[in-house]
Amino acid sequence: MQFESVIGLEVHAQLLTESKIFCGCSTKFGAAPNTHTCPVCLGMPGVLPVLNRKVVEFTIRLAVATNCKIANTSRFARKNYFYPDLPKGYQISQYELPVAQQGWIDIEFNGEIKRIGITRIHLEEDAGKLVHDEKQPLSYVDFNRTGVPLVEIVSEPDLRTPEEASTFLKKLRDIVRYLDICDGNMEEGSLRCDANISLRPEGSEGLGVKTEVKNMNSFRFVQRALEYEIKRQRAILEQGGTIVQETRLWDSDAGVTHGMRGKEEAHDYRYFPDPDLVPVVVDEEWIEKVRSELPELPDAKKARFMKDYGLPEQDAVVLTGSKELATYFEACVDRFPQPKKVSNWIMVELLRELNKDEREIDQCPVTPEHLAHLLELIDDGIISGKIAKTVFEEMYSSGKDPKVIVEEKGLKQVTDEGEIGKVIDTVLAAHPSQVKDYRRGKEKLLGFFVGQIMKQTRGKANPKLVNEILREKLNQ
Repeated sequence: MQFESVIGLEVHAQLLTESKIFCGCSTKFGAAPNTHTCPVCLGMPGVLPVLNRKVVEFTIRLAVATNCKIANTSRFARKNYFYPDLPKGYQISQYELPVAQQGWIDIEFNGEIKRIGITRIHLEEDAGKLVHDEKQPLSYVDFNRTGVPLVEIVSEPDLRTPEEASTFLKKLRDIVRYLDICDGNMEEGSLRCDANISLRPEGSEGLGVKTEVKNMNSFRFVQRALEYEIKRQRAILEQGGTIVQETRLWDSDAGVTHGMRGKEEAHDYRYFPDPDLVPVVVDEEWIEKVRSELPELPDAKKARFMKDYGLPEQDAVVLTGSKELATYFEACVDRFPQPKKVSNWIMVELLRELNKDEREIDQCPVTPEHLAHLLELIDDGIISGKIAKTVFEEMYSSGKDPKVIVEEKGLKQVTDEGEIGKVIDTVLAAHPSQVKDYRRGKEKLLGFFVGQIMKQTRGKANPKLVNEILREKLNQ
C-alpha cells in the first residue's frame, strides 16, 4: 500500500516589543538570569496583568498579511498545566476566541503555486527556560522569558512533504521579518516550530493517527525530523502495527525522534476564560489603519523587482529573501542604475563573502555607495573586471571606498594605445613560433597572447583595446 503524509505546523513567533505582554519588563535577549522579572510575570498573589497594545497591533499586522479574518472580539483563557518554568501554574493564551482565523499563504514549490490554509492566529505568553547543569543532577529556572509575547500560527494540514513544510516555514519567517514583528531567529528561539504529522493511504480523504514533533530549531532540522517520522510511521503501518498518538522530540545528533509523552487534547488543559483580562475589541478602523501602513511584502516586492528592474525570477527571489538585502540592492541601483550588473555582484561576490563569514547584510562592511562606486569604475573603463575583484576583496576587508583603493595601489586600467602596443610587440617578439602558428590558422592562440599581455601589465591593460590592437598586429 502506498501512503501519503499529511503535515500541519504550529509556529510560535516571539514579537519584537520592548516590554512583555502583560507587564513592563524588558524582552531583551541575553540578560543575566531572572533580572527581567516582576511580580506580574512571576505570578505573585494579588497582581493583575495589563495587555500590551502593541502586541495586538503586531498580531493584526500578521493577520492582514496572511489574509485572515480578524475577530472584532477575542479573549484570553487560562491554559492549566504544571511545569517548573511556569510560575503561575497556568499560561495565559487564547482558545475559543482567537484574534484571527481562516487565512492562507501561497508558497511556490516545484514551479507551482500552492495555497496553505491558516487555521488560526492567537496570542499567548511565553514560559521560562530550564537550564540543566552538565556536572551535577540539577536544573535551574530562568524566568526572563516568562511573559514574553508570542503569536502562534496554526496551519491547516495542507502540507504533503517535508520540503513543502520547510518552504512554508521559510515563507512565514520572511513575512514576519518584513513586517518587523519578529526577527525570525530559530537558533535563539524567537521562531519555533512544532509539526503534526500522520500518514494515510494514498488517495483517501481521512486522516491517520498523528504525532507531534518538537525541538526543531532550524529549517534543516524541520525537514530532517519530518523525513525520519514519515519513515518511522510507514515502517510501522507496513508491518501491520498502529501509530500511537504522542508528542515526540527530535534528536538532531542521532537524527531520530524519541517518544516524550502522550499527546494532550484541549480538555487536558482545562481552558477557561481568564477572569483578570477583559475581552480584546478590535474595530474596523484599527484594522484599516494597520492595513494602510503595511509594508511591501516579499511576493509583491519580488514581482516589482522583475517588472521595474527587468530581473530574472531567480535574481528577484534571492534579492527579496530579506527586507534588508532588498533595501541594499535598491540603494545600489539608486546610485548605479544598471540593475542586472548590481544584482550579479551582490549575488556572486557579496553574498559569497557574507555566507562564508556567516554575516547578515546589515553587518556588511561594503556599503551600497561603495559597491556602486566600484561598478562605476568598471563601467568607465578605469579598472577591469578582473582587477575589480581584487579591489572588492580589499573593500570587504577594510571597508574603504574603491576609488581610494585604486589610487593607493595604482590599479588604474592602462588605456594608452601606444603603451599597450609596446607591450604587445614585446610579447609577439618573445613568441615567434606561436605567431607563425596563429597566422597559419590556429586562431585559438589569440587567448594565449592576451594572457601573456595581461600578465605583463599585471591585469591592468584594457581588454578591449588589447584584443583590437593584437588582432591588427597579428594580421599585418
